[in-house]
Amino acid sequence: MARILLADDDAATRDLVRRSLESDGHSVTVTEDGAEALERLQAGDANFDLVVTDVEMPALDGIMLAEEALKLRPGMRIVLMSGYAEALQRGAAFKAGKLGTITKPFTLDQIRALVRTTLS
Repeated sequence: MARILLADDDAATRDLVRRSLESDGHSVTVTEDGAEALERLQAGDANFDLVVTDVEMPALDGIMLAEEALKLRPGMRIVLMSGYAEALQRGAAFKAGKLGTITKPFTLDQIRALVRTTLS
């Protein structure tokens, strides 16, 4: 299955998404914000297939994280999560290999289905 980098500053959301994706057999590396996630990407210690990120985070938001991820690995698959539709629209112009967006709150089935679609 896929190696997924998850970035979200909300512990409950991180845990929910991690458990959901791991139940589908994915390997999920969890980070608490965009800056930590970018460090993981820059370290090159993991070859991630997908970045799943909240859009609204302190320090480095999900849009900036996605932009940096795409610089490091053009064609990276990205899933943006947000409770604000306007925030998700900011990511619409990405040249990601595949981009998925989901509005919070979402169900476990919805995030699992979006990740499957984005990876396919």
